[in-house]
Amino acid sequence: MSLIVHGTNMRGKLVLRSRGKSANMCRSAFSNWGERVVQIASYFPHLPGLRDDSAWTFAVSADDCELHFQRQALTPRQLADDKENKDIIGVLQMATQLLGRPADHTYLYEAFATAPYAAYLRRYQTMFASLPLDPISPAHVHFAPRDDFYAPLAEQGAPTEQVCIYLASGTNRRLHTSAETLGVSQRVNSKMQLARDALRAGLRVPETVILRKADLSTQVAADFIAAQGGSAMLKIMGLAGARNVTRIDSVAAATAFLEEFPEDLELLLQAPLDADRYTEMTVDLVVSDTDIQIANTRKLLFADGLWVGNYISEHLNLTAQQQADLLRVGEYVRQQGYSAAQGLNCGIDFFLDQHTGEVIVIEINARYTGGMIPAQVLKRLAVGARPAVVCFALVEVARFEDYMAFTERHLWRDDDAPFASVSLGFSPYPIDVEGQQMMLVWQLVIDDLAAFNRAKDAALGSANLAVTNQIEAVKDW
Repeated sequence: MSLIVHGTNMRGKLVLRSRGKSANMCRSAFSNWGERVVQIASYFPHLPGLRDDSAWTFAVSADDCELHFQRQALTPRQLADDKENKDIIGVLQMATQLLGRPADHTYLYEAFATAPYAAYLRRYQTMFASLPLDPISPAHVHFAPRDDFYAPLAEQGAPTEQVCIYLASGTNRRLHTSAETLGVSQRVNSKMQLARDALRAGLRVPETVILRKADLSTQVAADFIAAQGGSAMLKIMGLAGARNVTRIDSVAAATAFLEEFPEDLELLLQAPLDADRYTEMTVDLVVSDTDIQIANTRKLLFADGLWVGNYISEHLNLTAQQQADLLRVGEYVRQQGYSAAQGLNCGIDFFLDQHTGEVIVIEINARYTGGMIPAQVLKRLAVGARPAVVCFALVEVARFEDYMAFTERHLWRDDDAPFASVSLGFSPYPIDVEGQQMMLVWQLVIDDLAAFNRAKDAALGSANLAVTNQIEAVKDW
């Protein structure tokens, strides 16, 4: 059975009907701990007018894989991807300290409390405290096991009455305890649901065909690939970071990519878009019961076809029509039930047609996004029109203390320095790269990237933070 979704170009009013009890169901993701009722969702952090002044708890872990799959049914590749995702999420956990205020709380993986990472964490907290951000107090940083991250919260209770999670998923079902909340999250984060609903929701998407793996042997898949000039994008449910996306040029290539998966796996084939004509962008929306706002706009940066980072600038302006198109996506997710009085974060990946200016929606990420955190840090630092690049990068374990010293020397100050550096966090799980132990860091560079690279190469060598040299080489960033 297959469904073909033609690329849509609708600008009419949203015509979706409320889904009855499921409407705004994320608003009612409550848990009872003793006498307290705790609200749990992907709340947008500290947005004036959409939240009260009570303290929050950030509990951010790798929730993607168990949104659409049961853990006991994960394939070996999915298990490996899930482990890698947890390694990366540790960096985001570190950065939540910069999202909160001193009275807030956050949870990190237990590895951060072990040597040598505990000392590194304290040094980072000193750096964070020197920024004009009033970050979460070190006394309010808690630790939890990586593979049972939510156990302390479920067993001991949350420190506050509002808990900010990365994504409502099967991983944190012990907290939100709601099948309806999980159902809302599964719908709004489904590539297939977006493709099915695009036309009636007034959203433009690429030409798409929705199949089961078993349908790949039919003529539908082969005809679709041929109609796109011999290649198509293959997408399945799963993890962030495009781990579930690949470009294929034949049915045989699609079958090989999906070898580990069962025959009833749902997938979509989508028309690829020409990078010379279409610019890949992303925004974060704040979706509340009464309002939808665009919180930030970012351009995705690529080198040699691979994603290398985000470019964030006040000069990334959207037209009134483009903003309206993206706000319509927010209306769509709110109609699906993704909303709360305090405002929820929702990322939208899209392409801008450089010829027509039209918005083509690729994916909805109704959760915390990697770009939301640095964008909020930049707003809180009040960098104004100064451009910034943020990326994940690798530093040799043996040079990590040198890296921290470099970051401390060039930490953000509102002065006339050619650039400023903020390391948003590190992962306590080293990575082996061709026999070299490397630390994953989240690097934010404000202002002159070329000047940063010259200073970085002189202090640390070009092998460290090498990705920033790749970004400098990207001509259209």
